[in-house]
Amino acid sequence: MAKLRGIFPVLQTPLDASGGIDDQALARQVDFAVACGAHGVVYPVLGSEFQYLTDGERRCLVELVVRQAAKRTPVVVGVAATTGVGAAEYAAHARAAGADAVVALPPYIAGANREELFAYYAGVAEAAQCPVMIQHSFAGLDSALLSRLLTEIEHVRYVKEEMAPSAHHISGVVQGAGEECWGVFGGALGRWMISEMRRGAVGFMPAAEVTDVYVQIWDAFQEGDERTARAIFNRLLPEINLAGMLGMQVCKEVLVRRGVIATARMRQPGCVALDAEDHRELDRILEDLEPLFRV
Repeated sequence: MAKLRGIFPVLQTPLDASGGIDDQALARQVDFAVACGAHGVVYPVLGSEFQYLTDGERRCLVELVVRQAAKRTPVVVGVAATTGVGAAEYAAHARAAGADAVVALPPYIAGANREELFAYYAGVAEAAQCPVMIQHSFAGLDSALLSRLLTEIEHVRYVKEEMAPSAHHISGVVQGAGEECWGVFGGALGRWMISEMRRGAVGFMPAAEVTDVYVQIWDAFQEGDERTARAIFNRLLPEINLAGMLGMQVCKEVLVRRGVIATARMRQPGCVALDAEDHRELDRILEDLEPLFRV
């Protein structure tokens, strides 16, 4: 398959008014991402509240996303688990469902040592039999270990770098991993997007609510027009900051306002409720962004 490049939005898990999974809204979100020009989609990962889904929900929703994408765009399936056994099971299911690639955090409850991390990703790769992306969002994966995983495990080919300062880490991985690394993606809502592209990032996995805006930043930069890329990014940054401060419910609220999902309800317990002033702030932010919307 062609190497992964560009904007791969992370799909949020939409809920209905009673708190159940809204399958139709998730299908609409896939169509929305495609219409916005996404180069692929990602599901389920941290931005999808994957750790609050049941095993059955994860499997059914992965199948829904792959089916809805219908080969129009690549699907990267999140397969992280608390143990290597669990991650390998999710990876095998992703393979059977038709995933184009998989992405995995390290074990996310108890920290693993270096050899355990190596075994974890080796098991994911063996089960997936497709390109594997390492998601570096928590401590424990330094540049030396990332390079070893990329060079010694078949199918481990990409890194999603989110450890602060992520731009510096991207430079380190790009310089240290060599040809065995097919690319480093940025995350963290794309808040260091311009710097990360300058340092060699080959794509980004932000939230899905303004996929069309992220695509325009990407396109302008790839065309050599950094000034335009920066100008669009600066218009987007207040929305990134609001989501960074208040959580993914901001991203869901934008999807509601854009007619993609029905509610901004979260599965994650203890989320901050958006108050009237938050909504007014979002109103002003979206006034600046709406001229850039393509869908």
